[in-house]
Amino acid sequence: MKVVPIGLGQAGGKITQALATHDYELDFGAVQDAMAVNTANADLQSLDIDTMMIGQDRVKGHGVGGDNELGAEIMQSEANEVLDGLDGRVTSQAEAIMIVAGLGGGTGSGGAPVLAKELKRIYDVPVYVLGVLPGRGEGAIYQANAGRSLKTVAREADATLLIDNDAWKSSGESIGEGFETINDHIAQRVGLLLASGEVVEGVGESVVDSSEIINTLKPGGVAALGYASAEASTDGANNVNTITSLTRNALLTGTSLPNAVKAETALLVIAGEPDRISRKGVERARRWIEDETGSLEVRGGDFPLETDRLAALVLLGGVERSERMQQFMDRAAEAAKASQEPQEETDFRNEELEDLF
Repeated sequence: MKVVPIGLGQAGGKITQALATHDYELDFGAVQDAMAVNTANADLQSLDIDTMMIGQDRVKGHGVGGDNELGAEIMQSEANEVLDGLDGRVTSQAEAIMIVAGLGGGTGSGGAPVLAKELKRIYDVPVYVLGVLPGRGEGAIYQANAGRSLKTVAREADATLLIDNDAWKSSGESIGEGFETINDHIAQRVGLLLASGEVVEGVGESVVDSSEIINTLKPGGVAALGYASAEASTDGANNVNTITSLTRNALLTGTSLPNAVKAETALLVIAGEPDRISRKGVERARRWIEDETGSLEVRGGDFPLETDRLAALVLLGGVERSERMQQFMDRAAEAAKASQEPQEETDFRNEELEDLF
């Protein structure tokens, strides 16, 4: 699936660079072009991809200091400049645009929903947001920011793929190490998903194509991605249980949004050497996903890779709010209340937090 990722803010820029680097090193060809946009000049200096600074008149290159309302205002006032910067990047080959942002900060949190709205006005391809939720240990302002940003961006984007910072962080890591690990996991797993939708020559008819990813994300709202991998036998007939176990692990313990299982749609991708992939295992795993998610629209396919391992990717579209999501929205509402913005509801689809615009 050919995409153009746009990183907003510090986290968004780093993740976008990681996605572009991962795609380039493995020669997948899914990332067509990439750009990072920020209000803080220092955060752009370490990036190798093309960059753009906005808000110079307002914040003089020093960032918005976690103020996502200011981040939204700056993006609204300079959206045309950002769109001009994308001119020539979003070509006729692009099948989607992906805004990448940490939802707890200022520039990405505020700018993502604004940019999503503007991009949908201009382009015919889907506009997705890859949004990172702050972990439990991050400050109250990050929780409040993310709650408001999520509510707004879920409305404006065609779908929002959420990554919970607590989901893919290894235990015992420092904050800096944790963020680096998360970025690597995002690049590997989201990059593998995007690459799986690319045309692969000389393989069977069960290979995933980009339309299956797009249709899985069609319900809109929140999406989640699960992943698991393991060594596999060279004989596909011996990997029936391996594939079903990997699929269970990907959905139940390896998802980007823990405990988010019920969904409107789902896509199962098994990556590995074709001879190692058991058709019986894939079909059994697909039926299990139908039962577990409650979805009547579960797609499945392969992604051929030269490796002695098998990997399972499970993409969920139209994810039902899980207990983990409820806990996050409760934290966001409490944080907003503590900052003298009292809220009542706790459903991101309703009125628990004020929209950014």
